[in-house]
Amino acid sequence: MERVTYDRGSVNSESKNSSNDCRDELDLNELIPDRKLEHVGVKYDDYFNGDIYDDDPVCRYEQDWEIDPKERPYLKHIKSSSRAWPHLRYLAQWMEVTTSPTKWQLLRNLSQQKLSGIREERARRTEIAAIDFISGQPAPSVQHITSPEALAACLDKPVPPGATRLYVVEDLSRDVVENLGFKLDIDPLFFREHINDYTWYNTRDPWVELPDLDIVSRSRPYFRLMYMQPRYFKTRKSFQNAQRQAGMFNVLRRLDADNEHKSPFDDKSATVALVRSKASLWIKPASNSQQAVGVLLIDPSITEGYPLWRGYRPFRNSPLPSDQTRYEVPPRTTLFRDLLFWIQQTPQQDIDSIENNPRAMAFRILEIICSEWLTLSRYITARLGQIEWEIERPEWFRIDKQELQRESMNFNMSLKKLHTWRRRLPVYRAMIADTRAKLYPDHAPGSSRQDCIANLERDFAIVAGHYDDLLSRTERIAAVATAVTAIEESRRAIEQNKTLGRLTYLAVIFAPLSFVSSFFSMSADLASLSQTIWVYFCVAVPISLLVYLLVDKNWTNNLQGAYNKAKEARQSIFDWKR
Repeated sequence: MERVTYDRGSVNSESKNSSNDCRDELDLNELIPDRKLEHVGVKYDDYFNGDIYDDDPVCRYEQDWEIDPKERPYLKHIKSSSRAWPHLRYLAQWMEVTTSPTKWQLLRNLSQQKLSGIREERARRTEIAAIDFISGQPAPSVQHITSPEALAACLDKPVPPGATRLYVVEDLSRDVVENLGFKLDIDPLFFREHINDYTWYNTRDPWVELPDLDIVSRSRPYFRLMYMQPRYFKTRKSFQNAQRQAGMFNVLRRLDADNEHKSPFDDKSATVALVRSKASLWIKPASNSQQAVGVLLIDPSITEGYPLWRGYRPFRNSPLPSDQTRYEVPPRTTLFRDLLFWIQQTPQQDIDSIENNPRAMAFRILEIICSEWLTLSRYITARLGQIEWEIERPEWFRIDKQELQRESMNFNMSLKKLHTWRRRLPVYRAMIADTRAKLYPDHAPGSSRQDCIANLERDFAIVAGHYDDLLSRTERIAAVATAVTAIEESRRAIEQNKTLGRLTYLAVIFAPLSFVSSFFSMSADLASLSQTIWVYFCVAVPISLLVYLLVDKNWTNNLQGAYNKAKEARQSIFDWKR
């Protein structure tokens, strides 16, 4: 691969201090298209190909990546539909580039031979499992598909009688979208919603996904779920390797590093990152001629690092000593393999429920998503607890007074950490609310439907309650931190006023002395002053005392206090002599 050299020390201050002399070669194909590339010396512009307001129907570089759609009817359909549905244009660009269109500004710097090889590999990338659920059969059958040709053959082959088929797709590619979309007659918006990971948009972004009216979207046979996967990286180098792995994905997935939160309990070189993730499910309802067919899109996995706290617990109770049943262990390698493992462990009653509710095919991925949300809630709880400790016991975190005074406010560091969660938690809560709305639309409490999906509703309700509590707790901590900051600022102002008061007393004493000294020094004959030096003290001392009494308005109270103390001392001496 052709590479560009960059200074890893410029990524952030921490790595700059630890590795100023270390330089790495970075593969352009491994880069995640993001503005953060400018921090590593790579020129990047989100709008190199124009913004959403460009009136030209052809993008600036579209002719460079454009391919002939004659042999790709689904791509041809998307491009023709994008005239009336402009948001589909981005999907057509993604299929032609074979990854995020904004990455083209990086890939086009490669030689033609290298670029062709990269695009071909990305376009043909296929990792699919065709799973058949048959009522009455103890376990679903799984067929692995690793090439576009094998996928096309599988789609053309009839499904076994009575089987409900689910295609589990890891990552997406042009050939996978072409085959699935055309042969299963899938709405292009299903793929369009899955290829990006943005949670908000700038006013110029051409990849914006605007919400549809509910009256339009409610009848769609598909939905997309967003969630976060927390991962732990022992070193900064490990985190950078994970970013390179994410850069190799066809879909855009980024890692949000939690660099703001450091405590004595953490390894200084370790990083916790939250991986933006999606899962999308499309279902073709059953008809008279065949059973339902589903497509489940999941993200490729980052294998670098570890799932936070080694990941979720198994979805079953631990065995009792009297239970001699043999059980298998999930591989814990990738999401794709873990999902296939749990699907093959599906109980018979859940397989039977798929015939009446095809969404039950996604039960296992929903369990994983729910578990990831629970793990993240425990992590946020730990971080909020540490912030509260910093406010209550700063000495536990080695935050001394001198260090605090370097900030504009005493607890500015804690507020900075807290602001991260005040910004992220509403986004997470919206993701969970969206998941519940799509899984349980207009679901009345006390509904008679009972299957694995319905049984999972309470778990998502628990997750939603956790994040509501976390957001409320964040606001309470922010209020306490702000109040404590105001108290500390007031205390500091009082100390400063006392210091200024001492300076005022000194000025009251020495200003008259300086005035009198200057007045008497107007004489040119210094020898004559030896006879009148006593006049200086006779004049300066009374004037200083008079000025002090004029400045200190409480001098009478002070004088009365001194008299009372002298009187008490005299009385105590008299009593002692008696």
